[in-house]
Amino acid sequence: MASISLRKGNTRLPPEVNRVLYVRNLPFNISSEEMYDIFGKYGAIRQIRVGTSKDTRGTAFVVYEDIYDAKTAVDHLSGFNVANRYL
Repeated sequence: MASISLRKGNTRLPPEVNRVLYVRNLPFNISSEEMYDIFGKYGAIRQIRVGTSKDTRGTAFVVYEDIYDAKTAVDHLSGFNVANRYL
């Protein structure tokens, strides 16, 4: 993938970059507060929805206010270890 500058000027991000992140392989008992602690380091978060049903446990949606913050979070947290599970 080509290098992407994170300046907020005329920089164009590829179409797969989005403010909404779908996170998998989370511990089933992770809380929204723990998610804020992990993902909030990379920017302002609008919403976090942690899966609670049988089919959605271990997943979450994280919505950032800014697309560049979401991109930074993806860059830093891909493969991140949470309770012996890798994101």
